[in-house]
Amino acid sequence: MLNRQQLVGLVALTLMWGVNWPMMKLSLQELTPLYFRAFTMTGGTLWLAVFFYMRGVRMLPQGSEWRSVVVLGLPNLLGWHTLSIFGVQALASGRAAILGFTMPVWTVLLGALFFRQHLTRRSVAAALAVLLAVALLLADEWGNLAGSPFGVAVMLGAAMCWAIGTLMMRRAHLTLPVEALTVWMMALTSVCMWVLAAMSEPWPQFHFSVPMWISLAYGVVFNYGFAQIIWFSLARHLPPATSAMSVMMVPLIGTASATLIMDEWPRWQDGVAVICVMVAIAAVLLPPGSLRRLWPR
Repeated sequence: MLNRQQLVGLVALTLMWGVNWPMMKLSLQELTPLYFRAFTMTGGTLWLAVFFYMRGVRMLPQGSEWRSVVVLGLPNLLGWHTLSIFGVQALASGRAAILGFTMPVWTVLLGALFFRQHLTRRSVAAALAVLLAVALLLADEWGNLAGSPFGVAVMLGAAMCWAIGTLMMRRAHLTLPVEALTVWMMALTSVCMWVLAAMSEPWPQFHFSVPMWISLAYGVVFNYGFAQIIWFSLARHLPPATSAMSVMMVPLIGTASATLIMDEWPRWQDGVAVICVMVAIAAVLLPPGSLRRLWPR
């Protein structure tokens, strides 16, 4: 059973993650993708480092722990955040969220392909649902003059990076606290973002509008700050099925909030794709009967 504090945290986390997609799209109207990531991730890294240090978490990696920071940071942070921001630039933000959160299904499929994990009928059904969602969105992008099938490919690549990183995290023998690992992965990724941005994008002029400053602050304070803190807290105390429910709702929140923030009205393909992805996530993450155990009558 969820207590009131946990329920509030779960709802807040889902809203933060979902709303973050159109907020990123809003930022890209006035700031280039890599500089946006560099600014917000750097601010978020400092935010989290101070918070966890004040909570007494051991923050400094030792010996081989640095290797874990680098190896795990490449797909989980650098790959995911670099590709996803270009996907958001190319696609409607709600559509990017739908494709990005196909990650749990790719995790199951890649685990079966490379690690001989058992592939159940639910996993196969989830894969078919995701393929239907991708096919609908890809066909719609091809059919629009302003469409971007490249954006679909980039977002799927981002989801694959996240899935690979998740599999690596599950098999890693970690001695560094996960909070410290996350902070250092973000720090090294921020450095890479600054370097890549300096090499490929013009330096921003900082003549930003008020909504732009709000979106930057949102990325630092909420997406990289409060959301991470709430996630670590919930992950310690809640069963995986409950966390999966939050992941399921993010594409829906992202698509709905994009209508309000970016005036991106979803097409029927987006609605069907959202349902397909939510069903697929439920199939691979929710154990049978988990909803009855969470909220018994």
